[in-house]
Amino acid sequence: MRNRLSPNRIAAALAVVVALAAPVLGAGAASAHSRVVSSVPADGAAVAVAPKTVEITFNEPLQGEYATASVVGPDQHFWHSGEPTVTGRVLRVPLRPLGPVGVYKVNFRVTSADGHPVTAQRTFRLTVAGTGTPGETVGESSGGSPVWPFLLIAVVILFAAGGVVAWFTRGGSGGKTRRH
Repeated sequence: MRNRLSPNRIAAALAVVVALAAPVLGAGAASAHSRVVSSVPADGAAVAVAPKTVEITFNEPLQGEYATASVVGPDQHFWHSGEPTVTGRVLRVPLRPLGPVGVYKVNFRVTSADGHPVTAQRTFRLTVAGTGTPGETVGESSGGSPVWPFLLIAVVILFAAGGVVAWFTRGGSGGKTRRH
């Protein structure tokens, strides 16, 4: 009795692995989810007067409870003030009075109404120095989204895929093979 893998079993095992991995691997490439349609200040804009907030507008409503955002100045300090808020399609990030001239990076992560996360960055350039006091230096803060849930999901998918492959390669019927 020989235990040979048939091409059909190999193809079925590969199809299951691809089906399990596709949602994780292709999540960044999906384009049918929330996307930025505008921001104030506009992305890359030069401003002489510091705004009190940054507003980022999306093409569809967002889930407010999962929004995170930070504003990092050219001095590598945080310049946001408080937590971001979401109203419908708009993410608002409050700012403290700005300081040095240069590029300010608005980093954000929101969750669209369909549950898909959107992570991106917008920038604006301050052309006239302000008198604001910066927040913490980047690296001093432990803010941001935790990574462990994503790692846990990846591990579960890999173990499930490994189990399916093992099941198909052993014959799937207790080690017995059928002859055609």
